[in-house]
Amino acid sequence: MDLAFTPEEQAFREEIRAWVHANLPKDISHKVHNALRLSRDDMQRWAKILGKKGWLGHGWSKEFGGPGWNAVQKHLFEEECALAGAPRVVPFGPVMVAPVIMAFGSPEQQKRFLPGIASGEVWWSQGYSEPGSGSDLASVKCRAERQGDKYIVNGQKTWTTLGQYGEWIFCLVRTSTEGKPQTGISFLLIDMKSPGVTVRPIVLLDGEAEVNEVWFDNVEVPAENLIGEENKGWTYAKHLLSHERTNIADVNRAKRELERLKRIAKAEGVYDDLRFRDEIAKLEVDVVALEMLVLRVLSAEKSGKNSLDIAGLLKIRGSEIQQRYSELMMLAAGPFSLPFIEEAMEAGWQGDFPGGLPGDAPLASTYFNMRKTTIYGGSNEVQRNIVSQVVLG
Repeated sequence: MDLAFTPEEQAFREEIRAWVHANLPKDISHKVHNALRLSRDDMQRWAKILGKKGWLGHGWSKEFGGPGWNAVQKHLFEEECALAGAPRVVPFGPVMVAPVIMAFGSPEQQKRFLPGIASGEVWWSQGYSEPGSGSDLASVKCRAERQGDKYIVNGQKTWTTLGQYGEWIFCLVRTSTEGKPQTGISFLLIDMKSPGVTVRPIVLLDGEAEVNEVWFDNVEVPAENLIGEENKGWTYAKHLLSHERTNIADVNRAKRELERLKRIAKAEGVYDDLRFRDEIAKLEVDVVALEMLVLRVLSAEKSGKNSLDIAGLLKIRGSEIQQRYSELMMLAAGPFSLPFIEEAMEAGWQGDFPGGLPGDAPLASTYFNMRKTTIYGGSNEVQRNIVSQVVLG
């Protein structure tokens, strides 16, 4: 594989780098580089800046208002944004549900929903997991019954990331109990302001309410919000998951956090320790290998091949790398990384942290948060079984 970028690609990178440098708010990049808490306003502000430029849906074709970039250009854009300290684009709208609407939605649905996603005006959430239906997604029980020109939805979704901010949610709902579990699932778009929708935050180890429970109690949803055909939602879900697996690897954030790890190690005086340098080097090799896997997936997508199998490997490796760099940051700071100070996640915090550097204070929060990565999006144990069955036979 030729890993050298062409002069045209290098020029594209420079253009992206210059634009991001000129348009990314400095207060937001400061928070990202130092692992401080991002507010809804921070994330939405950056999304709208990208939306105004036409780059929030940077993976979209020109047909749907996107820039029409190829796989390499998309990768370079994501890398430059991450390294500059831009917040990760909340993927549920532009990366997940939008491709489903483009591929399977009606022209009316595309006209209705895509503009709000592209501009960053509408915040979307994902309604997949349920209690007992995480990795075994086909076992969803949230029920939608057709009554005339509407569906009545009852049930629960859980681990809904940033659901407290959601305005719309795309859900897998059960519309039939006949046949295999996969054959009775439909893909429904639900307005979260509808009567009967209740969002309950779940407070995590790091003190954040990043995930939520979402309850549906006789929620009325217009039948026109059904994507594609009834009971064909499993097909659409698999299409979405191929995009999620690529996104979930988050290789560009790993490259940025690798540099943060080096800064912490140098500040703590352990960068010159050969054994610690070995651990950093091993992590760096893994990050580069992950990047090559990402490029393979993007290449497969560009050529129209099914990349879901490789994408499962991406999820496994990406999540393990995220846990590893958070662990090494803790090791670099030693005992000064141990106190969990929730207030340290706020920009401008100047509390008492005896003996520790300001950059050490948020490390425990990052470490706790990264415990989730090998579980969400389909646990790594399940992903390994799928890869072994599909790839190895």
